[in-house]
Amino acid sequence: MVSSGSRLPLSMLLQTKEATDEEPRKASREDWRKAKELEEARKAGNAPAAVDEEGRDINPHIPQYISSAPWYYNTAGPTLKHQRPQDDNSTRSGIDEWYKRGVDTSKPLVTKYRKGACENCGAMTHKRVDCMERPRKVGAKFSATQIAHDEFIQPNIVSDYDGKRDRWAGYDPANHREIVEEYLKIEQAKRELRAQKLKENPDLAEEQDEEADEDRYVDEVDMPGTKVDSKQRITVRNLRIREDTAKYLRNLDPNSAYYDPKTRSMRDNPTPQLNPEETEFAGENFVRYSGDIQKHAQAQLFAWEAYGKGVDVHVLAEPTKLELLQKEYEKKKSQFKDEVKNKVLEQYGGEEHLAVPPKALLLAQTENYVEYSRYGKVIKGQDKPIIRSRFEEDVYINNHTTVWGSHWSNGCWGYKCCESMIKNSYCVGENGKAATIKPAMENETAETGIALGESETSKKCAEIHAKSITPKEELQESLEEQQQQSGASSESKELDRKKNSSGESNSESDSAPDDSKRDRSKESKKSKKKRKKEKKRQQRREEKKLSKKSEVKVEKDKLQLALEAEEANERRAAELLRQDERKRPYNSMYDVKAPTEEEIEAYMLKRRRDEDPMLAFMGK
Repeated sequence: MVSSGSRLPLSMLLQTKEATDEEPRKASREDWRKAKELEEARKAGNAPAAVDEEGRDINPHIPQYISSAPWYYNTAGPTLKHQRPQDDNSTRSGIDEWYKRGVDTSKPLVTKYRKGACENCGAMTHKRVDCMERPRKVGAKFSATQIAHDEFIQPNIVSDYDGKRDRWAGYDPANHREIVEEYLKIEQAKRELRAQKLKENPDLAEEQDEEADEDRYVDEVDMPGTKVDSKQRITVRNLRIREDTAKYLRNLDPNSAYYDPKTRSMRDNPTPQLNPEETEFAGENFVRYSGDIQKHAQAQLFAWEAYGKGVDVHVLAEPTKLELLQKEYEKKKSQFKDEVKNKVLEQYGGEEHLAVPPKALLLAQTENYVEYSRYGKVIKGQDKPIIRSRFEEDVYINNHTTVWGSHWSNGCWGYKCCESMIKNSYCVGENGKAATIKPAMENETAETGIALGESETSKKCAEIHAKSITPKEELQESLEEQQQQSGASSESKELDRKKNSSGESNSESDSAPDDSKRDRSKESKKSKKKRKKEKKRQQRREEKKLSKKSEVKVEKDKLQLALEAEEANERRAAELLRQDERKRPYNSMYDVKAPTEEEIEAYMLKRRRDEDPMLAFMGK
């Protein structure tokens, strides 16, 4: 099927639109029907076939995907030109054509500056901006001396697809002649050296003939794992011998070493749980780090460094020469180090310090046997001695076996051996521990010591060891005395009331007649019950009032004590600040516990408020 409509590119459509100022007309349904009928008539032979631009008929039975030309061919009618071989009229560069390097020395040397040439070197093929020569102090334009040769005018090389990808393009085979000549010189030198040795010792000729025979027989033997086909003159190399176990059968665990089927390689060790020396195959990476691989790597590195410094040597082409150079280099290097070392020893001395024992003895590896229990205690032998410094250690005073600060209790430091809280005191051992108060009593003293003030705690820590009564017990005794006094006063008031009530009842009974005694006795019983109930209520009310008063009084006492302690601390701090730093006393008895609520309240009352606007008008 040949499409009658033309496939114009978008650029052509836009150009026609600009020229005609009209939109391209879209094919209508009638046009589509007419094209379909014409196509069927051409296939049936009732209508003549379509003709291309060269006047040749186009087979109507060709499919549309073959007959329709791409849009970039810019065809105006039906054509099959895009399916025929294209005539490439553009000339391609030859295989020997390539860019020329260097400068053209075939032309005669120029002695005068030419107009339009480079102002720096005088060449005509470039300008001063593109000149690659060092900028001259006086350019060739003004000096007219040492005018450089012109560069080659490079040809315009047009390569085809293969020519652009030719890896040997521009290679000059004459460069390989230098390598061949160098090897020929080496071979000639070897022959001369061999002939000279044969003249000196004729017996070497027979040994060389035997070695040549052995080499000849070895060349005829096939390598294991290779197959030589004499008909095709090729060698097929199998990657493993048939008798060997396949690498992927060494460990059937899918999570073991990865096996690459394309290259038949397994780099990791398939059996890492076994010793590499015992296993038959420990991975291909094992070869990289075993044997003489490290020596070869060092030789390669030495060859690179030597070649960089101007020594023509190669690790594969001349291994013997490289090894001799490396040995000589190591020898001279060690000699140079020894000379530098000897010069330093001659100038500064200290050669006796270099004669040290081996490291095995320096690391204290001895045959002394020491046996420990499961808890770390020494059962048999002598424990390793503690390394001491050059300073004095374990020096104790006043019969103590521990240092000051080894014991901490109730916010105070002391000695652990006797639990004494007084510095520079004499140690009495276990007797001192027995003389101290119990831990529970110490906790109570610590709680009440904060309320008594931070300034008094340092003094009381020393007094606690001498007294058995704590400050809290003293407070409790004072409260009990106040309650006893208030209870005695309340009892005396109740007795007075009872006496008054009994006197009133007697006077009423004497003045009343005998007939009304019974009625009054009943009323008196009822009134007595009521009075008893009222008395009990009054007693409860008084007890509540007294308890509230006592609590308020205790709180006021605590607040007063906290305020006094705060003032004492301020006074003591002011005194310490006035003293010299070297004469201030050791602050070991200072209490470091958290402040109580009373101390916080006292601090809030006494603290200085800088944001107060009336602060400047108030005294201290």
